Amino acid sequence: MLIATNKLWFTITYLINLERTYILMKVILGSNSPRRRELLGYILTDFEVEVRSIDESYPPEMPVNEIAAYLAEQKAEAFNEDEFKDAVVITADTTVALDDKLLEKPADKFEAKEMLMQISDRKHLVISAACVMYNGKKDVFSEITEVYFNKLSEKEIDFYIDRYQPFDKAGAYGIQEWIGMIGIEKIIGSYYNVVGLPIHLLYKKLLSMGVV
Repeated sequence: MLIATNKLWFTITYLINLERTYILMKVILGSNSPRRRELLGYILTDFEVEVRSIDESYPPEMPVNEIAAYLAEQKAEAFNEDEFKDAVVITADTTVALDDKLLEKPADKFEAKEMLMQISDRKHLVISAACVMYNGKKDVFSEITEVYFNKLSEKEIDFYIDRYQPFDKAGAYGIQEWIGMIGIEKIIGSYYNVVGLPIHLLYKKLLSMGVV
């Protein structure tokens, strides 16, 4: 009888502590990207979206494979206030690199076309980074995916830009869109990383924190 009572007590105590953990760990996605919101929704059912504006410049001498992690951390720093001390804040950034040159979001159709002509029939790198901040402590991690494009015709490029308006995407394309379906020969690495989030690494981190 005593053993059964002790087991019941430990079970109740465990459940109470577990519930407190989940209550305390409110999750905030610091990104207005619909693609990141969708990806996070696959591993978390309850989170809020809040965006803080930051200066997205970076040191000119910084290696291209470190810029995404730097910007993800800067975005998290914008939430480093008492208001968010008990929340798990997730921020992210994605960069596209071709021959050690960064291909950022195109300003207009001309820049988008120029970028797509550059990556046509070439390999480039997509680096996505995430920063998880809790109680002022930040953990930053990133993933690199190699993307190989077939040769794109000018007609295909013009059609894609006119139809999909990829001006909010680094490198001027979305792998999940038409141009990814017809233009990408292969990738080496995570598909979801190219979409915009190293979701497998993020899942492992949140799992270790007891959030998922």
